[in-house]
Amino acid sequence: MTNQAVVLITGVSSGIGLAAAKKFVARGSRVFGTLRNLQKATPITGVELVEMDVRNDASVLAGVLTVISRAGRVDVLVNNAGVNMIGAVEETMPAEAAALFDTNVLGVLRVSQAVLPHMRELRQGRIINVSSVLGFLPGPYMGLYAASKHALEGLSESLDHEVRQFGVRVTLVQPSYTKTSLEANTPHVATLINAYDKERQRVTRSFSTNVDGGDDPATVANTIVDAAFGAWRMRRTPPGQASLLTKLRRFMPAGPVDKSLRKQLGLG
Repeated sequence: MTNQAVVLITGVSSGIGLAAAKKFVARGSRVFGTLRNLQKATPITGVELVEMDVRNDASVLAGVLTVISRAGRVDVLVNNAGVNMIGAVEETMPAEAAALFDTNVLGVLRVSQAVLPHMRELRQGRIINVSSVLGFLPGPYMGLYAASKHALEGLSESLDHEVRQFGVRVTLVQPSYTKTSLEANTPHVATLINAYDKERQRVTRSFSTNVDGGDDPATVANTIVDAAFGAWRMRRTPPGQASLLTKLRRFMPAGPVDKSLRKQLGLG
């Protein structure tokens, strides 16, 4: 990889994506950041903004080709764009689930497929997929979001096995609660079932409290930069709660982990 790495980050308007873009710029990288609407974008110092909707095949291809035409390559791809949703599994309509997966899973697929031919040609590259601790833990009342992150984890591990022959590696970054607009403004499903109201409201309050006390996006951004330029590891968790949860899931029996999770969420 040359001294000035070319980095493409999806979803840089706020939160983790914005923080990561600034960290890569500070490191001396040439950074391209994507947003869905370039006309409404706020300039980010040192970042070349590119219009891209990860839900749209043509938009993704056009965005990646714009980067390639300007920089000639992509050394690091950070698939950060994502959406969340609160609601019991029974309350979530298939169309709502499909829209969530279209961004969180198929969006990653589209952008990765658009970038990979260029990485394969140069026989180098890193793809960093921003997952979540809900990629390895259950997410009551965020079941479809958790399902999308579980799917992303399987996709990422499989992809890494396929592309390492070309000098390309894939890494998952698994943050916990983070102070971002994505988490603070998480929408509810459209149709609510009264029987779930009491627990859903408890989980929503717990979620808001944890977001307020969550990690600064810059902490997650540091982990992303380390994943891009450090020794390869399949999974990286930011220091703090995410790292602790990883250890608990790995080393503690399932029963105590389940009990602790329910207590934290106010489920008894």
